Amino acid sequence: MVRLQAKGLVRKFAGKRAVDGIGFDLDSGELLTIFGPNGAGKTTLLKILAGVLSPNEGQIMIDSNLVDVVQRSWRSQVGIVTHQTMLYDRLTVRENLLFYSKLFQLEDPQDKIRKSMQTLEVLDVADQIVGSLSRGFQQRIALARALLHNPKILLLDEPYVGLDLYASRMLRERISRLKDGDRTVVLVTHSFEQGLELADKMAIQCRGRFVFTGSGKGVDLSELENLYCSKLEDCGL
Repeated sequence: MVRLQAKGLVRKFAGKRAVDGIGFDLDSGELLTIFGPNGAGKTTLLKILAGVLSPNEGQIMIDSNLVDVVQRSWRSQVGIVTHQTMLYDRLTVRENLLFYSKLFQLEDPQDKIRKSMQTLEVLDVADQIVGSLSRGFQQRIALARALLHNPKILLLDEPYVGLDLYASRMLRERISRLKDGDRTVVLVTHSFEQGLELADKMAIQCRGRFVFTGSGKGVDLSELENLYCSKLEDCGL
């Protein structure tokens, strides 16, 4: 079992705190959904967790062991998917995954590619050009890419952007499966419905801070919408 903890994370840009004292605690198999308006610092927080940015203050720990997020050993434990797939449109699905497996310096890449495609159910399109596929399929392939190195932590930044109802539902089902077991997931989304359905825990972020944290269980959609509006009003928006 993996326990992910963040304590007092701060990230400043030109003296302004984009992330301001954020902390949370997640166990294996748990998914944290973060809601918030544009400019709240959600993507900056994910960049810290992904090792793209270092925090100016605060700590991240795995199983109570302090980690340095910019070290390769940390980044090898993290997979990330954004609304930008980071796939090459002119390559096939298999070629894309082979490229990233070499980037990750994976052993036995063909086996890992096959398993990743099986998990996301994209084997049938393995030899098709990515640019010819629907947005929904491309996001599933992006998830397959993020899982190639079997990360303990999965970060999802607005993965539903541009997806129709059917594609959103298919993606949600696959994310739900991925959080089961020993993987921890942090999801950022503007979609209350999608985010709430998956959430074990949830947070509302405003002006760099978590202005609400709580369980995602037993909360209905209208209750979340009212809570969200109330917290943003209290935040001065």
